[in-house]
Amino acid sequence: MLICAKSWRVLVSTNQPVDAFSPAGGAAKLSDLCKYWVGFNLIKGIGAARLRRLIDYFGSVEAAWMAPGQSLLAAGLNQKLVENLLLLRSDVALDRVWERIQESGIEVLTWEDETYPKRLIEIDQPPPVLYFRGDLLPEDDWAVAVVGTRRITGYGRQVADEISSFLAHNGITVISGLARGVDSVAHKSALDAGGRSLAVLGNGVDQVYPPEHRQLADAIVQHGALISDYPLGTPPDSVNFPPRNRIISGLSQAVVIVEAGERSGALITANFAAEQGRDVFAVPGNINAPQSKGTNRLIQQGANPLLDPQEILEMLNLTQIVEHRAARAALPVDPTEARLLGVIGREWA
Repeated sequence: MLICAKSWRVLVSTNQPVDAFSPAGGAAKLSDLCKYWVGFNLIKGIGAARLRRLIDYFGSVEAAWMAPGQSLLAAGLNQKLVENLLLLRSDVALDRVWERIQESGIEVLTWEDETYPKRLIEIDQPPPVLYFRGDLLPEDDWAVAVVGTRRITGYGRQVADEISSFLAHNGITVISGLARGVDSVAHKSALDAGGRSLAVLGNGVDQVYPPEHRQLADAIVQHGALISDYPLGTPPDSVNFPPRNRIISGLSQAVVIVEAGERSGALITANFAAEQGRDVFAVPGNINAPQSKGTNRLIQQGANPLLDPQEILEMLNLTQIVEHRAARAALPVDPTEARLLGVIGREWA
């Protein structure tokens, strides 16, 4: 079992030299394997499907990274991708890249990490690597995404605030994309209500976009996490944001669209949510308002019209969230019993 994030916590918890044969040394060796996942993450064109094939073919991510060109071709990569991989291997000091991640206080999760978000791993082609700043907690399994237009109206601001505050008060983690408009209101309202919030970015987690949300991002790190599947240093780019929406919906039990124009990126999130089997809620609005045309259309197409935030808890069977949390807090020490109760808990959720 590869445990990148937890291994790093072991390393930073001691000022003593690490013996290669001590438990901490073993953790360090496991942690070192993460650099190969990061290496593949740096190569455009090698995503979840191709990486899975390479690991299946070579037996491990390390063996895949070290493989010669002819073997990579035999494993199914085209000539261009093989050339890119060989070039990156020769030009990039992977150890230095990994050191930079650690020095930045950024943690890494991979498919093989036991703390990789359970809901996200279940989607089609989950991101092989997640970078995050902050903390991802077991309680974040109970999460709802609140997203919408950047061009928020007064009505949208009020509704986004009411929904996010309500969810936070009821122990639900609020997920959004740190964008202007609905996203920022969702994050801030959840935090102001004493809850947790996760922000999924369209750039590396070492950057904040838009820049005026730096203070909000810092607050999210203290009470949640900034998350991205893009390598460090990746700048915000319009092509990055639609793909990241699949992570927003993948981490969530349901997605709430507050306001959305006919071509809003929030509608992409709604589509991903539907494909992933998540419930989609849309807030109805003025039929003449541009910001409500997308949400009204979603309702017409079968999304749940959200008239009261309580409906989210009832539809997702989260009205007994306190009991769910109490059960998780009382998990037995025995691993078998813990796994059994975890399965039961997920069925309740």
